[in-house]
Amino acid sequence: MTEGVKIELPKIASELEKVNFRDIYYEEDPQLVNCMVLGEQIDNEVIDKVFLSKVIFKNVTLMDASFYKIDMTDVIFENCNLSNARLREGIVHRVAFKECKLLGSDFSGANLRNVSFKNCNLNLSNFSDAHLKQVSFDESSLTSAKFYNCKLSKIDLNHCDINNVNFTKTMLKGIDISSCTFEQLIVSLDNLNGCEVSSHQAIGFSKLLGLKVKD
Repeated sequence: MTEGVKIELPKIASELEKVNFRDIYYEEDPQLVNCMVLGEQIDNEVIDKVFLSKVIFKNVTLMDASFYKIDMTDVIFENCNLSNARLREGIVHRVAFKECKLLGSDFSGANLRNVSFKNCNLNLSNFSDAHLKQVSFDESSLTSAKFYNCKLSKIDLNHCDINNVNFTKTMLKGIDISSCTFEQLIVSLDNLNGCEVSSHQAIGFSKLLGLKVKD
């Protein structure tokens, strides 16, 4: 992890009651607190303003689910499938995604802080207009993900595939992408100012300036 970037881990009790996610339908205000959801299939559900606190999701499928303005604090997703899940304008704080599939997931307009993605598939995911602070992407795939007009602060990109990621209107100052792999990025040269790259990557970017590099 980049030096100086510290991610606060979710704070969850060692013993949690196992519940069914659909119990949330019986709550006047949809919420789950201090519990664990195991092995459920929760596809295509639409629930706005869900509140989750101190919850573990394990082997759960949430494909095409819509949770507009979700509020999550101290939550772990382990080996879950959130492909095409919509979490627009959500609050995501102290949340860990481990070995999860988030293909095409939508975090646009969300506020993410102290969030970690470990060994996740985030291809085609959308973080447009989101604010990410103290967020780590570790050994994950972000091919063709969109970070359009994002505010990034203390971000760790460690050994990720970021090929064809769209960083349009997003400043990359202080972001270290030197361990990442990519063939191309969608980014303006102005927004690359202060971005940390490897020597090999620097040669590639120099071609964008029309420079001819000689050995």
